[in-house]
Amino acid sequence: MLIVKKFGGTSVADKERIFNVARRCIEDYKKGNDVVVVLSAMGKFTDVLVSQAKDINPNPPKREMDMLYTIGEQQSVALMAMAMDSLGVPAVSLNAFQVKMYTTSAYGNARLTGIDTERIKNELESRKIVLITGFQGVDKMDNYTTLGRGGSDTTAVALAAALHADECEIYTDVDGVFTADPRHVPGARKLDEITYDEMLDLASLGAGVLHNRSVEMAKRYNVQLVVRSSLNFSEGTVVKEAVKMEGTLISGVASDKNTARIAVIGLEDQPGVAFKLFDHLARHNINVDIILQSVGRGGTKDISFTVAKDDLAEAVATIERHRETSLRCEKVDTEENVAKVSIVGAGMMSNPGVAAKMFEALYDAGINIKMISTSEIRVTVLIDAQHTEKAVNAVHNKFF
Repeated sequence: MLIVKKFGGTSVADKERIFNVARRCIEDYKKGNDVVVVLSAMGKFTDVLVSQAKDINPNPPKREMDMLYTIGEQQSVALMAMAMDSLGVPAVSLNAFQVKMYTTSAYGNARLTGIDTERIKNELESRKIVLITGFQGVDKMDNYTTLGRGGSDTTAVALAAALHADECEIYTDVDGVFTADPRHVPGARKLDEITYDEMLDLASLGAGVLHNRSVEMAKRYNVQLVVRSSLNFSEGTVVKEAVKMEGTLISGVASDKNTARIAVIGLEDQPGVAFKLFDHLARHNINVDIILQSVGRGGTKDISFTVAKDDLAEAVATIERHRETSLRCEKVDTEENVAKVSIVGAGMMSNPGVAAKMFEALYDAGINIKMISTSEIRVTVLIDAQHTEKAVNAVHNKFF
């Protein structure tokens, strides 16, 4: 059996936890399994690198940031290989260049395009545990790239798909996927299983358990995931195509404070204006989430939407460059102290009134809604960031 295991930064934060992970992997290895392990950087090491970079250059080039980021994961896999060697088990550490994890050249948010598995297979055949750096890749010019924060999940799923692994296990510091963040919602419940679509929406909307692109890839290649804790031996949560319905309307509540609102005021109320606006943003790889269009006066309209805070400055600069030419808008307003709160669940499709129930919970808590976005399996609202935890608890208590 071939098993791919991924361990996050908290799981390898210090010597004790490194040896804990080593022993867990060796346990499966000694059962005769082939074991591939994907590791993140230790603890908050990536944050240290970011701080050092900003101290040198407040606006560092993205290529150089990716070059810097790769240090963290290389440290983790090298130390893990040393730990396993000290426990009498052969292991080899490989980075994205040695494996050839091919990606696009979108520094900071690259996408995997292919994996050369020959080196990995050769090492497995020699009965070694293979340790691979998560989060990173190389582009066609052999520059290092990174897959975005949390990208080690995507590395693990991609390897599981490319190697046709029998299992893909994602280890975190929590026991699995919960109906809400258990660190902030006392009544949060662990789910035994969840669908790819539900998990994808939760991941995209701020639930930090899995990288959203890892769920996309798992669904595409039918990689069944198990999310479990590295600190205990609980069963965890299975992420798969179909699950047993237990009559619950929603599977979880998520929040995301890494969001900002942009309002483009006084656009001409003409065909093609929305296309021009969002095409300019798309050309700069800026993702847009909640969109609200309102008709103004005198043949004008306003368009409001949300972006990640990291993209706010570039989004505004892009709009300003075209404000007096192709867009011809009056002004651009921004708001940073906002957050998204979302409910996700396949049960919403066949149960009317779910959105109203969410809105009632927010009304009872005295929380105002700024924007609303819906799909078949989710409802997202934009609120003041200061009310995020209160809102999540109120909505969770309403449904669970």
